[in-house]
Amino acid sequence: SSPAARPKQQPRPAGRVARVSPGVEGGAMYRNHQYDMDCITWSPGGRILQVEYAMEAVKQGTPVLGLRSKTHVVLASFKKAQSELAQHQQKIFKIDDHMCIGISGLTADARVLAEYMRNECLNHRYIYDSPMLVGRLVSQVADMSQQKTQNSSKRPYGVGMLVAGCDEKGPHLFETCPSGNYFEYFAMAIGGRSTSAKTYLEKHFESFPDCGAEALVQHAVEAMNKTTASDQTLTVKNTAVVVISANNKFRELPAEELQTYLDKLEKKEAEPDAPMEDAAGGESTAMDTTA
Repeated sequence: SSPAARPKQQPRPAGRVARVSPGVEGGAMYRNHQYDMDCITWSPGGRILQVEYAMEAVKQGTPVLGLRSKTHVVLASFKKAQSELAQHQQKIFKIDDHMCIGISGLTADARVLAEYMRNECLNHRYIYDSPMLVGRLVSQVADMSQQKTQNSSKRPYGVGMLVAGCDEKGPHLFETCPSGNYFEYFAMAIGGRSTSAKTYLEKHFESFPDCGAEALVQHAVEAMNKTTASDQTLTVKNTAVVVISANNKFRELPAEELQTYLDKLEKKEAEPDAPMEDAAGGESTAMDTTA
């Protein structure tokens, strides 16, 4: 057939981007778009795409990590500022004297869940005159998240949480997902660039149960340092660390105490970085002024 007789290729719809899985033909490029309009429609592959999109929002959030021993649990987060004129946004929220959460994803969604958790802790303390069990509250939050995945007029929460606390059973560290799943961990990191922090935690987690509070905090800061880019440094302004134990309740490290742990990091990181880049000293100075 002559070139003039060939049908014209239809233009691609503007503003629409489709993800093509490996091995999928080009004709199936837009096939998934009829299955991701709400969170109650299954795709032919057995997936609920809206829930997966919410979990992707967690993966692109700021990193937060937690680890626990037999006596303490520690949360550390990276605080990001919207601009040089703005304050750094807090990513760790106190729930009760014995419990806190670290969040990655949509902060607005996290505030709603944090308010619910605080009310539940207050009601439990008022009725039973005792602090609420961490695992019980995490289970209730997971039930709330699951309900959002089964209603066409709702959307899943776009936030993942690390819930840290101490109750009568000891220290606990839980992770919650937008899908409604929750898991308990010895150590865990979520958010953007958290893979390198997980690698560090996996190498050292066997020593965590016998660590004291100081050693746990140092491990947390070391792991958090792995999540930063090569031209970024941890400072007291962009880092938050919280320690909870059975005896000492929720306590966020003040800037002076946190600086002592960061000083130990700088001595270890400065030597390998110096030969790689001649202008490393100048860049680190510039970074400190913006943080």
